[in-house]
Amino acid sequence: MTADTSNPVPSDRGQHLLRVLIQRYIRDGQPVGSRTLSKDAGLDLSPATIRNVMSDLEDMGLVSAPHTSAGRIPTPKGYRLFVDTLVRYRKPGDGDIRRIRAQIRGESENPESLVGAVSSMLSDITSMAGVVTVPRAPKVKLRQIEFLPLSENRVLVILVVNDREVQNRILHTDRDYSASELQQAQNFINEHYSGLDLEQVRTKLLEDLETTRDSMNQTMHEIISVAQSAMDGATDQDNKYVVAGETKLMDFAELSDVETLRRLFDAFSRKRLILDLLDRSIHANGVQIFIGEESGYRIFDGCSVITAPYHVDHDTIGVLGVIGPTRMAYDRVVPIVDITARLLESALSQNS
Repeated sequence: MTADTSNPVPSDRGQHLLRVLIQRYIRDGQPVGSRTLSKDAGLDLSPATIRNVMSDLEDMGLVSAPHTSAGRIPTPKGYRLFVDTLVRYRKPGDGDIRRIRAQIRGESENPESLVGAVSSMLSDITSMAGVVTVPRAPKVKLRQIEFLPLSENRVLVILVVNDREVQNRILHTDRDYSASELQQAQNFINEHYSGLDLEQVRTKLLEDLETTRDSMNQTMHEIISVAQSAMDGATDQDNKYVVAGETKLMDFAELSDVETLRRLFDAFSRKRLILDLLDRSIHANGVQIFIGEESGYRIFDGCSVITAPYHVDHDTIGVLGVIGPTRMAYDRVVPIVDITARLLESALSQNS
């Protein structure tokens, strides 16, 4: 995530005061007034001058003033400028690194147990919700496909993948297909898609079914649609994730009202929503930070989501991260998410 360079940038003095304000607000959770900023900023500025700078920052949309207080709090836009240009990230302490490494080492033989342990560990270290996707299976390349007709509107699909691995599945169709019809379809698929990984085959089948709809006869079109179903089953990564520490979010005042908690726990129970959010980081280069509405889901408008992909042999196989309030210690949390991803992929690489 990068800053929006089309927006006005505060002066050096404005950036310094914004950094001080955000750091104070993260620590205390209370609107920050001009007198407090005057003490914390280390600058020889009068409260009146600071109020003028705060007014400028408010005009830029970087801070806002709650109705109940003369102090100001950062907006998501202010946090974005902070994490992109102002924050000084802290290297995780040796104790945290040892704890992460020990937790991963203790569960490294079982990927699913490892994911659960990492999720819990992220939650414990950050006091927020930790989430980790189960490692995806390695890419599977199609070598050959064969269809055999069975009775009662069924087709046996034989997939030869990678070097010699054979996968069989039975598909139920709307009608019986003859051996010659199935032969024609398998010849088409083997000619056009052999050597591609199954995810690519599935995607290209969808695209080609649209572009060849008028030129391909109906029977051929139907059978290839059936084959697309076979690819759906073959490429199913059994998308799973493990989340831990959701209840820790109740400890943050800004997330603790009943309606906000109800919506958040509903989000955690909706597998597709979380996976869609995590999938947006699957091909990212390093840590991603989604602040408030940047997640694309109103349910997370009061939250920040910090994610990082993890890899084995240059293939991205999963994502991990934490979910917490926008008022989080980014300087500490972001490096912890990053180092955890690096240590997790190191452990998985040694076992691959």
